[in-house]
Amino acid sequence: MISTVVWGTGNVGRAAIRAVAAHPALNLASVLVHSPEKTGRDAGDLGGLGRDVGVAARDDVEAVLAEGPRAVVYAASGDIRPEEALADILRAVRAGAVVVTPSLYALYDPESAPPELREPVLAAVAEGGGSLFVSGVDPGWGNDVLPLLISGLGTTVDVIRCQEIFDYSTYDQPDAVRYLVGMGQPMDYEPPMIAPTVPAMVWGGQLRLMARALGLELEEIRETLERRPLQETVRTRTMGAFEAGTQGAVRFEVQGIVGGEPRLVVEHVTRVHPSCAPDWPTPPDGVGAHRVVIEGAPRIEVTVEAMDEDGNRSAGGNATAAARLVGAIDWLVDAEPGLYDALDVPLRPAAGGLGRPGEPGRKRS
Repeated sequence: MISTVVWGTGNVGRAAIRAVAAHPALNLASVLVHSPEKTGRDAGDLGGLGRDVGVAARDDVEAVLAEGPRAVVYAASGDIRPEEALADILRAVRAGAVVVTPSLYALYDPESAPPELREPVLAAVAEGGGSLFVSGVDPGWGNDVLPLLISGLGTTVDVIRCQEIFDYSTYDQPDAVRYLVGMGQPMDYEPPMIAPTVPAMVWGGQLRLMARALGLELEEIRETLERRPLQETVRTRTMGAFEAGTQGAVRFEVQGIVGGEPRLVVEHVTRVHPSCAPDWPTPPDGVGAHRVVIEGAPRIEVTVEAMDEDGNRSAGGNATAAARLVGAIDWLVDAEPGLYDALDVPLRPAAGGLGRPGEPGRKRS
């Protein structure tokens, strides 16, 4: 069994606890938390397993890493604390752990990452013998393994478009929704997540990764942006009210240019209510989906909808990110120490066959 630590118990961390508990090759050794009210609580409670697992949450990073875990799922946010997240991850890699995380956007494609990020990771790998794999949903499998797989079903491929189309009203992360993305803010507010050059920083690496897999040379990366105000005040269950006249929808593209044309496109269409920007693309049920469209012959469209935590679509997306990362751990443990990307790490069938995950005594194959 591979001793595994889950570091952080927010939206992704909760799903990571469940994924580790369900994996037949992994043993949940520790859970690291920051807030005092979580310290000492059972991991099963924090992860929403519906049962205790006998692992109490801890806040002593040094003590946990000193116990020599073989793997760490780093689920703490890196959106507004990238330097702190990198420092945490380097500590775990230097301690010899395989680290999987969605928290460092620039390392989704290590080959194009800035040297000031890539080189400290490689130094930590050399020093401690650990590894690092960064992935998620979008950025993550929705912009790498899925579109590349689907592109192989085409005879002629003209454009690969990866879409995230989401209603954020169920997303339980008000700081990110209100301040990073700008929902509910005046229309003259400049949201950090969609400021010029930021989308290219976050998603550009995945365009380069796809281009590398397809044998393409990107000439440049372009950005487009549209924003719409709410026509009426809306109220959400998790984040309160969003006032009429404030930002209610955002649509942007990050485009990989080949031959002067956008050939690889990551598009986001994000709303806090379906009534805002109804003429923009919508998911089949109006809630949320990830979609890949292959323009060519034949034209191919694949839509992925995930639900978790009592039908929450945002939680479903987080769960797929956690499962992709947790499912890579045993492969990474068997591989040489290093800095890996989605072209290196295979997406494999579900571990342990079929049945209810984490069911005690269930035979795993």
